[in-house]
Formats: sequence, structure tokens, C-alpha cells
Amino acid sequence: MPDDDGAIRIRQFLKAELKRRNVTYEELARRLNQLGRQETKASVANKLSRGQFTAIFFVDSLRAIGIEKIDLGDI
Repeated sequence: MPDDDGAIRIRQFLKAELKRRNVTYEELARRLNQLGRQETKASVANKLSRGQFTAIFFVDSLRAIGIEKIDLGDI
């Protein structure tokens, strides 16, 4: 399935926030596991490289890196 503009922007937003906070995929997986999600470094990397993940994964990822609010205009 080809990426649409929205999916690309969401993936880029999440990757940029991880980089801004110096959070690796391995660290994100660890934090997501603490929130009760079963993730590995590989599963996180696959989701972000494909850009195909659920809204729950997106929200949990934001929560895991300490983002409680976002401006949708930033995406």
C-alpha cells in the first residue's frame, strides 16, 4: 500500500520527536513495554520504516517519550 501524505507526515513527526529526545528504537520499545505493550527494537523499527502503525501505537509512543499534548498543525 503506498504511503499517503498524512501517513508520511505522522511517521516523520514521530521519528523527529524521537530524535529530538535522543530516544532510540530500542529505548522506545523498552518504554512501550513498561506501558504494557509487547514491542521489540525490530518491531518498532519495522513500523516506523513502513509507516504503518495504529493510532494506539502512535499515542502510546508519544506518551512513552513524554509528549502529553501536540498541535495537530505540527503534523
